Amino acid sequence: MAMLQWYNHIYSQFIEMKNSATTGMRSGALIDENEEEEIARAAFASFQAREEEIEKKKMMVKEKVELKLGRAEEETRRLAQVWEELEVLTDPMRKEVAMVRKKIDVANREVRSLGQSCQKKGSGSTKMKMKNEVIKRMNENGDGSVGVGSREQERRREGKR
Repeated sequence: MAMLQWYNHIYSQFIEMKNSATTGMRSGALIDENEEEEIARAAFASFQAREEEIEKKKMMVKEKVELKLGRAEEETRRLAQVWEELEVLTDPMRKEVAMVRKKIDVANREVRSLGQSCQKKGSGSTKMKMKNEVIKRMNENGDGSVGVGSREQERRREGKR
């Protein structure tokens, strides 16, 4: 918009000079056609220079925007890749946690059943022996889990003692 106003201003000056040349007077001097053409050429050259300057600035801004957009796209790709890597890392941990929870559940069930059988027998020393047996078996496995064994085998072990 400013460029158009500037051009209109130059053009109006040119017309004004042309009109004064046709009347034969401009500040007390005659203006011939050569001067008129020279003024028009200068105005046009100035206008073209201004247009070229604006076009250069426009291209510079466009290049900067494209560069920043390229960087943003690259960062987006990198973030997506990191996100995928994190998901891959957390997935095995979930499986391990699930396995540990299952082992804990098995151990809890085993302890409950042993506790109930101890209460039925009513003997404090037998109860203590069973607890010690469970703890011993947990230590033997090394990971804190209770080994899978039949209750029949437990009863036989207790009977031999």
